[in-house]
Amino acid sequence: MPLTLQLTKKISPAQWFMLSSLLVNAGNYIYNLVLGRLLGPEAFADAAVMVTFLLILSFIAMTFQLTMAKFTAQVEEAQVPALFKLINRWAMCFGIGMGLLVMAFAKSLQVLFNTSSHEMFLIFGAALPLYFLMSTNRGSFQGKQQLHKLSFTYQGEMLARLVITLALIYLLDFNATILIAVGIAVSFVVGLFPFSRNKSSHATIALDVAFLHKIRHFLWITALYEGTQIIINNSDILLVKHYFTSYEAGLYAALALIGRAVYFVTWMFVMILLPRVVEAHKRGLPHQSLLYKNLKNIGGLCLMIVILCFTFPRLGVQVLFGTAYVEIAHLLGPYALATSLFALANVFVYYSLSLSRYQPVFMAALFGALQVIGVVLMHDSLFQVVLVQIVLMLVHLVLQIVFFVKTSSKSAHRR
Repeated sequence: MPLTLQLTKKISPAQWFMLSSLLVNAGNYIYNLVLGRLLGPEAFADAAVMVTFLLILSFIAMTFQLTMAKFTAQVEEAQVPALFKLINRWAMCFGIGMGLLVMAFAKSLQVLFNTSSHEMFLIFGAALPLYFLMSTNRGSFQGKQQLHKLSFTYQGEMLARLVITLALIYLLDFNATILIAVGIAVSFVVGLFPFSRNKSSHATIALDVAFLHKIRHFLWITALYEGTQIIINNSDILLVKHYFTSYEAGLYAALALIGRAVYFVTWMFVMILLPRVVEAHKRGLPHQSLLYKNLKNIGGLCLMIVILCFTFPRLGVQVLFGTAYVEIAHLLGPYALATSLFALANVFVYYSLSLSRYQPVFMAALFGALQVIGVVLMHDSLFQVVLVQIVLMLVHLVLQIVFFVKTSSKSAHRR
């Protein structure tokens, strides 16, 4: 038996997905690091706007992915094709509408974010429907816990974006942000493979009206939370780009990229958590142990990264981005701390979403709004921007823990 086949059999699907996620995150990091080194702080600030738009898109599309994942794990096999068709139709309509809006306001976006061109928004907007189709496809794999196929879609997207974008920048003497947008658009096409066929071995069963209501309700609640994540994860970069100089915005973009290693490394645990909690709840099995296991893993990773960022900030910035960015090194530890607090709070929210408990989502939305207000009111320095995030994310985490403890106590009394 070949060695690779033996290794594949020994590695569980969850372990495979985690390894794949580490590879994808490493590839995305290399992509951003190389762009930062090639372009320098001022030009990288423009590139960071494009990358931030990609992150915003990923959170919006996650609404459809999570909805597909949750209800794929709940419905009978014969209902899956109808579910996929429904979610896919909604996702494509939303993607087309959003793409047209981005294209229509391309010049306004250029002025708002002080970018060198508006063409990059035109390219990005045209490619948006593909990303939403890709996310529905991923949700199908996630709900069925076909983690190998889910891993391949992420790997393909990452590799295509990395290779094509860097090749274009090296080979063509052209506006870098436009080339970055082209690379992103092509990666959406590659990320569609493998594509879920969603064929049932039985006759397809339509979804009843009551179940459709549940799907819509979950979709809206998830959209609210993913919108909150967009605000918490990306509003600081866009506001800094608006309030500060291009040079300072480029430095902050590099800081955010390094500090957010916490969030993107821990994301793989959350992706596995949701369908497992849904399945355990459906069978009437205990599921708090799944939460505790994820908190332990994520907490350990957060602690390790934060300690490294506080201990070797200058070295970290210099190794990753070069000497042009060392001016921002003193903020690396505090920014990683803010992101860690958010990552831990995020675990509680996704756990609650899995159980159709929506109060934590509204709580997160409140703190997303408070973060925007805080940065708008307090932006005398980049340190002040980071400090606002630390304070708010700490309070957010504490309130999520309090809600979980109270909810768990009520559930225990009912039994």
